[in-house]
Amino acid sequence: MTSDNFNPCHPEQMDLARIQNYRRMLDFYNGNQWQSRCSRSEKQLSFNYARAIIDKVTAYMMAGAHCKADAADDSEQAKEKALNADKALQQVYIDNNLEQLDFDTETDCAILGDACYKVTWDTTKKRVRVTAPDVSGIYVWWLGDDTTKIWRIASCYSLSADESTLLYGIKPAGKTAKVAEFWTDNLFELWLDGNLIEKKANPYGFIPFVVFPNLREPKKFWGKSDIVQLAESQCELNRAMSQLSRILELSGNPIAVLENVEQSEDIAVSPGAVWNIPEEAKAYLLDLLQGGGVNLHIEYINLLYRTLHDLGESPRATFGSTSGNLSGVALEIEMQPLLQKVWRKRLIRNSAYCRRNSLILKLVSKFSGQDFGDYNLRMVWSPVLPRDMTGLVSNEQILVQNGIHSRRTAMSQIGITSPESEFADWLEERDAILKMNSEHNSKTSAGKTRERVSVNTAAGGF
Repeated sequence: MTSDNFNPCHPEQMDLARIQNYRRMLDFYNGNQWQSRCSRSEKQLSFNYARAIIDKVTAYMMAGAHCKADAADDSEQAKEKALNADKALQQVYIDNNLEQLDFDTETDCAILGDACYKVTWDTTKKRVRVTAPDVSGIYVWWLGDDTTKIWRIASCYSLSADESTLLYGIKPAGKTAKVAEFWTDNLFELWLDGNLIEKKANPYGFIPFVVFPNLREPKKFWGKSDIVQLAESQCELNRAMSQLSRILELSGNPIAVLENVEQSEDIAVSPGAVWNIPEEAKAYLLDLLQGGGVNLHIEYINLLYRTLHDLGESPRATFGSTSGNLSGVALEIEMQPLLQKVWRKRLIRNSAYCRRNSLILKLVSKFSGQDFGDYNLRMVWSPVLPRDMTGLVSNEQILVQNGIHSRRTAMSQIGITSPESEFADWLEERDAILKMNSEHNSKTSAGKTRERVSVNTAAGGF
């Protein structure tokens, strides 16, 4: 992939197969799952399990996800700077509503197969801005066969005439303007309808994009959609269900069959209807349900249903239906396909989210002057399955008391978002309680001393 074949006026001509695949996957997710449309009288039902599975897996995966900055060493200064980095990240998360943005982006990533974040500095509001551009407008150049070494990224999108005038002071010839941004570590170019309107040094010193796949295919940069595994089973399920629906509809409105009759008039299937037919003729209703034929359709549909869950790695228990009251271990075994799928996705997201958050802290440090020192970023994921908090807390209490876990580690294990901040609050609260107890003991001791002096004085006077 080189820049020589890229035309800013017609970006869709580059990597055309990828863009077309995005559109197909998005159409399928939205329920357009029939390759061709039949007549209006023929039913074409769509039971959109593909959408349900993607939404369900995304919800399992993203629940409680957050990033943590750890100190590079055990010095108090390093810990304080890491805590400041944590606070800065939390503020950016709040300013950009990243919890919602991450969930929407993850859903989009599962549908299309790829996703992207853009991290920039808002010069007006003086804060970091995080967005998720449409990945169909993102084009990437990497070095040789190493897809991790990205040296150039183009971001293409359209603006209305009013937006173009407001942002760049240029009114396009048509109703919309095609914009292309080119980024390298050292250079930034802005093109509008094929005309270069700005070229300058990169103000950040890095490419402010993080592009990542949904599920990685070996030796490929772009990822794979979850719909690929579901599409064939989903289409066959729609066809089988539509066919069974037609059979049941015809059985409810049976077909009259006449034998040895050359002509027929006013033959209607209705309660109390009387038919006049020749002596040797026969008349009966066609029963499509006789012989148990419907059961074959139902068994086939159940087979497709199981296949859909197997290929989607989403057991029926994922939707809240289990065979009985299962223990924690039994439920985990039943949910293993989902757990493995979520684990594979989280491996990729660990790198993507930590990269994005690293860019956030770089911009905060560059434009606000804060020094975060050396730190290590990591993602903290909530468990996919429900956990017994009572047992978990009891186990962590024993580990802390025996010196195996620190309080911070215990907090992290039970899902505390910011253990450092929580531990600081605990220390402050403990100091306040100790101070209050100390003052109370001092007042009690002083009161008892005065009481003894009073008693002794009264005794001496007596």
